[in-house]
Amino acid sequence: MVMGFGIDIGGTGTKGAPVNLEKGKLEADRFRIPTPKPATPEAVAEVARQIVEHFPEAADVPQIGVAIPAVVQHGVARSAANIDPTWIDTDVDALFTEVLGRQVHVVNDADAAGVAENDHGAAREEHGLVCVITLGTGIGSALINAGTLVPNTEFGHLEVDGHANVETWCAASAYEREELSWAQWAERLQIYFSHLERILSPDLFVVGGGVSKNSDEFLPLLDLRTPIVPAKHRNNAGIIGAAALGERG
Repeated sequence: MVMGFGIDIGGTGTKGAPVNLEKGKLEADRFRIPTPKPATPEAVAEVARQIVEHFPEAADVPQIGVAIPAVVQHGVARSAANIDPTWIDTDVDALFTEVLGRQVHVVNDADAAGVAENDHGAAREEHGLVCVITLGTGIGSALINAGTLVPNTEFGHLEVDGHANVETWCAASAYEREELSWAQWAERLQIYFSHLERILSPDLFVVGGGVSKNSDEFLPLLDLRTPIVPAKHRNNAGIIGAAALGERG
């Protein structure tokens, strides 16, 4: 068995677990610690250290993957969503490598989720262009072409139907905040996914995020050329994908 370790940093909680990379599943129950406030890189790195030390089996994992809610270029954070703005332009790879005492590979959280779904999830049998969209507080996106990740797509920040930042209009948080019905929310998702379909022509959409557990309420209401399916790994996707990308370096 090839063992990896993934950490998924969120706005409210940071969680991690050892991962069986051959099967794409957690090898133990994930361990979660509330994300500190303020969520500075140094404070979150300390939480990551506590999570790794919680698992004795992590001692033999040479490289750890960490998923963060930010654009990541060559280990450097270029944005900060739901975490402290001091992450911007921080060499997160270098900081976490120093704190954890081993090599760390940092990636965008939606990209990590996309890799998990592509390798061992809902997109495993699709070898063309896959677009993974996570619906939560915002909208995350991952684009995978023939098994290769195209990082940092940020499709939640497109201008669609007059909305300059589309995630504020049709993320799951908008559904909850405005107390929309499933049908009303699906009308917005129809516009959003139709726009993505026009500009990308993907072979498959995969929809993740916590709301995906209710996918039967809204996905059947969408009328698209492209097949659209719920994610398989849900809240474990970030950990699994981070571990996979960490092992690949």
